Amino acid sequence: MTHPRPTPAARTESSRNTPSAAAHTGPAGPDTSFTTLPSLADLRHRLTTGLDPAARTWLEHALEEAAAHPGLHGPISAWELRLAEAGRRCGGAHADAARVLILDAAHAGTDALTRVYFQGTADERRAVLHALPHLVSGPGALPLVEDALRTNDTRLLTAAVGPYAARHLDAHAWRHAVLKCLFTGVPVDHVADLDRRARGDGELARMLGDYAAERTAAGRPVPGDLYRVLDLTESATPATGTDHPHGKES
Repeated sequence: MTHPRPTPAARTESSRNTPSAAAHTGPAGPDTSFTTLPSLADLRHRLTTGLDPAARTWLEHALEEAAAHPGLHGPISAWELRLAEAGRRCGGAHADAARVLILDAAHAGTDALTRVYFQGTADERRAVLHALPHLVSGPGALPLVEDALRTNDTRLLTAAVGPYAARHLDAHAWRHAVLKCLFTGVPVDHVADLDRRARGDGELARMLGDYAAERTAAGRPVPGDLYRVLDLTESATPATGTDHPHGKES
């Protein structure tokens, strides 16, 4: 069933009554620096200029240690301990970037990343998700993204819809990831490659229309971001048979 689109005035009123994203992400808010996949060199430069001397010294030692003893060693590797320390040593604003660099220095593959993800804290899980596009070339780490998308932790969700998900999630899972962002209040600005993947997606448009109708029927506001994505779905019509994350027939 096709639902009528709200008028511009209805959109404005709905957006005005929608809680801000800050209400969902906590006082620190999500780290927006990973949405467009910064290079490892960019992360290193950011930390070099942003950390105080003591923190820089700690990070250099942690990276050297990880490079000297990469991979998994016993119940826990030395570099895994450094991941746990990164927040205290580098501060919340820089901890994600520090952890990604440590994971890279340790040559963490899918097995190591999986262990860190499932045994680590929420902060360490988020760093693993940020590291995926740098360290995993194929879809082998998708179970980690799929696990994160099942949570209601908005900072974890923000990391989960980054460049790795844009590159490897199939169309069905990606659409539900977008809906999950709308449901939990994660701004769609954090959904990597949103414009390309949403463009001309009629099935996503149908899902958005159903969600908007459900919210309206329940007397609840429709997130303003929903209309932004809905407009993207109408911006072009893709070639037939391109329901694959890379535009190939599945």
